[in-house]
Amino acid sequence: MIHTQQKKGVRGLKVIVMCFALTSLTTCSPGIANSSKLHDLDMLDEVLKHYDRRALPTGSEGVPTVVSCGIFIRSFGSINPSTMDYEVDLYLRQTWYDHRLRQPNLVKPLDLNDPKLVQKIWKPEVFFANAKHAEFQYVTVPNVLVRIDPSGKILYMLRLKLRFSCMMDLYRYPMDSQVCTIELESFSKTTEELHLKWTENQPVMLYDNLKLPQFEIERVNTSLCREKFHIGEYSCLRAEFYLRRSVGYHLVQSYLPTILIVVISWVSFWLDVNAIPARITLGVTTLLTISSKGAGIQSNLPPVSYVKAMDVWMGACTTFVFAALLEFTLVNYMWRKRPETLPGRSMPIITVKSSKAVMDSEKGDGSAVSSPVQTTARFDTKLHAKRIDKMSRVVFPALFLGFNIAYWLYFMY
Repeated sequence: MIHTQQKKGVRGLKVIVMCFALTSLTTCSPGIANSSKLHDLDMLDEVLKHYDRRALPTGSEGVPTVVSCGIFIRSFGSINPSTMDYEVDLYLRQTWYDHRLRQPNLVKPLDLNDPKLVQKIWKPEVFFANAKHAEFQYVTVPNVLVRIDPSGKILYMLRLKLRFSCMMDLYRYPMDSQVCTIELESFSKTTEELHLKWTENQPVMLYDNLKLPQFEIERVNTSLCREKFHIGEYSCLRAEFYLRRSVGYHLVQSYLPTILIVVISWVSFWLDVNAIPARITLGVTTLLTISSKGAGIQSNLPPVSYVKAMDVWMGACTTFVFAALLEFTLVNYMWRKRPETLPGRSMPIITVKSSKAVMDSEKGDGSAVSSPVQTTARFDTKLHAKRIDKMSRVVFPALFLGFNIAYWLYFMY
């Protein structure tokens, strides 16, 4: 019995010792990790004491330094045709090897968010050739990351907000397709010193929920290019974004309102010819409305020298409204025209018997007198005026329908 109790006591003591050991390891592990990280930072500080950031990583080997670049597009929008530019919020990733920072004794890659460290190491001097304005992100901390691998591989990533120029061809506006580019180029190093290339796996990535208000991104192409200046040839990268404008916005804001204005101008054909104030008011109002609508559309576009698809549409709609106003002018003139005798032709005369002559003729008296009334010319002119109104009710819609068919077939395909 006593021997059994002694065994139980020894087992309990072993359990207590094991629990204490595990607790000690758990408590000390953060300290060990922190000490290892501090050791890595000390090693990096020691390397940077003898590091020359002015020299290229491969300068001593006589070969150009290869830098792989990648872009992650966070937001893509504000494509403005009047200023021909667009804004992009992106992450620029640059990767290269620097054997001077190779430290096999590093426990793991060092991720440092330190702008001062960026100033101490060599980095590619690249710039965006077609950028009109650029901003570096500082909220809430400087958006920069430097990752140093034990093998000497350097990852340099930063977040930028840029406005790029995009020379647009607005011939088919608003049913146009545009190609906007991002050009990344070496600033001071020629191709003999620095060579840029795209990363092999997805060089340009787009945010999953990325949506543009008026455009759709059909595809993205990447390519290499060379830029020549007076002092040498420079390596550059180009990313082309193929954009297609969504016509839905312009259908609601431009095309449908102008179609309704043109149709309203046709109401004049159903009004009586004598309703002069109503028809004049309707014609002038529709003409002024469509003119102001066209001016509002043109205010958002650059003053290009060629004719755009929207110019053709607004010009045709204005012509139809103006033609409806001219039609009323012609009809009103013919309605008020006095009878005239055409040269070389006799005036047609209609003989109308008086009531007394009719009664005498019924009694058999042949001395009935007929009184000539010259109203045939006035009657024919008014008849032609009404016929023009009736014809306009069919001709104007038919011509406008034919114009729509030709317009949409030509500019959509």
